[in-house]
Amino acid sequence: MRARQGYSGRRLGLTSLTIAASGLLALLIGVAFAILLWAISDANSSTSARRASRTALVEAGTMEQLLLDLETGQRGFVITEREEFLEPWHEARGALAAESRRFTDSATSAQQRRTARKIARGVAAFLDDYSVPLIAMVRRGDPAASGLAQATDGKRRVDALRADFHAYMEDERAQLAERTDAAGTNSHQAVLAAALGLAASTALVAVFTVLQHRAVVRPVRGAATAAQELAGGDLGVRVAPSRVAEIGALGTSFNTMAASLQDTRRRIMESTEAVHRRTARDLHDGAQQRLVSLMIGLRLARELIPGTETAAIDLLDQSAENAQTAINELRELASGIYPLVLTVKGLVAAVQELAARCPVPVVVTATDERRISSTVESNAYFVVAEAVTNAVKHARASRIDVSLSFGDMLRIEVADDGVGGVGRASAGSGMTGLADRVAAFDGKLAIDSPPGAGTTLLIQIPAEPAEPA
Repeated sequence: MRARQGYSGRRLGLTSLTIAASGLLALLIGVAFAILLWAISDANSSTSARRASRTALVEAGTMEQLLLDLETGQRGFVITEREEFLEPWHEARGALAAESRRFTDSATSAQQRRTARKIARGVAAFLDDYSVPLIAMVRRGDPAASGLAQATDGKRRVDALRADFHAYMEDERAQLAERTDAAGTNSHQAVLAAALGLAASTALVAVFTVLQHRAVVRPVRGAATAAQELAGGDLGVRVAPSRVAEIGALGTSFNTMAASLQDTRRRIMESTEAVHRRTARDLHDGAQQRLVSLMIGLRLARELIPGTETAAIDLLDQSAENAQTAINELRELASGIYPLVLTVKGLVAAVQELAARCPVPVVVTATDERRISSTVESNAYFVVAEAVTNAVKHARASRIDVSLSFGDMLRIEVADDGVGGVGRASAGSGMTGLADRVAAFDGKLAIDSPPGAGTTLLIQIPAEPAEPA
């Protein structure tokens, strides 16, 4: 995983982003709640207004019923001159004052209140100016009480008052209908506005969630994955840059740490390779040459001893053989530490020599062979040696193919026909060491190992040019 080019623009702070988004969300929610509260207040006002209108209608009906009780009571008494017919009249007369106050107080507007007072005065005038005198006339036996003029005057008064009641109640019903329609319209608009506010808040939450996932969650997950790969030994892993300042700073610190670790490991490996190279050269030029001189001296001494000295001759022959064995073992030891042919002839010749010593047949092919940096050559050689060793030890292979291709990238492919089933998760320390070597030089390692179909390792390492002589 390589880091992409960083952002050159100004990075956004996670705190400022969160505050801005939270503030906008709080504003939308506040507006939505304000609209809802306004709708509730308006609904309460409309409910109170409708309740007041219904109360006014009830009081108007009660007042009109009192008028009718006065009228029917007096009519029955005028016709029959019997006192029991005045009972409704007496009850209505007693309740009239209190009901008039309730009637006028229940009016829902100034205009309705003026109309109610006019009606109350009219009912009181009907009682005081017409009904009470008429009852008194009947009781005195005045024949004019049952005359046409009195009856006509009474009917005129009652009809006028009932017309006023009808107009009053029609106006109140119209106001009730208007209030009901207005309340319904306001409630509908309030609900619509609140729904839009809620939808906008939900959309903002969704957008903020998506942005947070892209700006925070995804980079953090990437950093966690990179940290796992780094802990697993892949020092070439990098975290992609982020526009969020805190995440970007975290990624920069992680990448700096990974690069520092990678450089440190590479320097350690280069130092180790240099020590191996020097040790192998010292063994070849020092101890091995002295052993060769010792073996030659032993053989010359054997030729100088007379044939009769069989015991001495046998001892010298045995010592010469031991010296030769020591030379061979020392040569193998030096080759394992750092093969001399790698320094003299290069990577391909060293791999071919490695193949010649392998107990499993190894076929080596090379394309565009050339000398490259000695550090890369030695690293690539030991990568091939580790891969071949793993195949010999664990793959139960009957053939191993090694392919070397030189270019801007040194491409190495090691394939065997063994049991397969190798993965990074299941690989042992040998594969881990191989991956470490590749990663130390910014290389890439791919494993293709289906069960029962062998294992193929593809390694790519930047091919630095050879150092000038």
